Amino acid sequence: MSGVAKRVDRFVHQKFFKFSMINKLQHPGKIHTLKQGFLPFLLWLGVSFSLSACGKTEIPVPSHPWPSSAKPAKGTQKPYSIGGKRYYPLPTAIGYDEVGYASWYGPGFHGKRTANGERYNMHAMTAAHKILPMNTLVRVKNLSNGREVVVRINDRGPFVKGRIIDLSREAARRIGMMGSGTTKVRVTALAEISRSSGNRIVYVKRPDLKHGNFYVQVGAFTSRSNAVRLQARLQGKYGDVRVLPVVIDARRFFRVQVKAPSLLSDARAFEWKLEADGFPMAFLVAY
Repeated sequence: MSGVAKRVDRFVHQKFFKFSMINKLQHPGKIHTLKQGFLPFLLWLGVSFSLSACGKTEIPVPSHPWPSSAKPAKGTQKPYSIGGKRYYPLPTAIGYDEVGYASWYGPGFHGKRTANGERYNMHAMTAAHKILPMNTLVRVKNLSNGREVVVRINDRGPFVKGRIIDLSREAARRIGMMGSGTTKVRVTALAEISRSSGNRIVYVKRPDLKHGNFYVQVGAFTSRSNAVRLQARLQGKYGDVRVLPVVIDARRFFRVQVKAPSLLSDARAFEWKLEADGFPMAFLVAY
């Protein structure tokens, strides 16, 4: 494990998601159910940290944190659409921990602009992620051989089902996945870094978000009668089921949501139960 990872592990020890922007969620025009990624990007990531007396801690950034010519683009935290799917970047990366598949990209993109305005350098330790904030520092561990690297998020992607991170060529080489092209990894957010902190990573205190008002959304309909029929079918088994009307771009949608436990770990387990019970597009939201 790298020195950076060792100093961070004492803080990154819980993986909790919470979303506080649900009223802004939009569904693509003809999509009646929505599931984006392994864990929906609709959830905020939060964890309570035990920090130093001043309320923050600092650790060194790996080499090449930013190219000198980089001019980060504005608006990288705004929702965006790719391939008919809507993505909502997370407001913070603290507490993020996910297992999924990694891929890598190289010569075909070398020198081109990344989502945050930099020139992609396939020899640098960077990566693309669909929803983590730009300049988040993450540890990527190859679960097939135990190798790991620390990379900085500076691009968006990969937009392929089942993949959670797209590594630079150099990062892929270091964890031994060049030949296979993809491999199962664990991605753990270590910190969010900024130019203002110089060549240092700053951790800021965050509130404990382990508890909340959680629901699992199982569908969204343009027809209220369809939503009510699904509500009635679910109530007998799950109890508290609601139909939530929303208006998006002058169109009315009816979301069907099942009340979940207030403890986030239990709520996530309930989400998985609904998936297993025949709702593969179910996802967890918080109000």
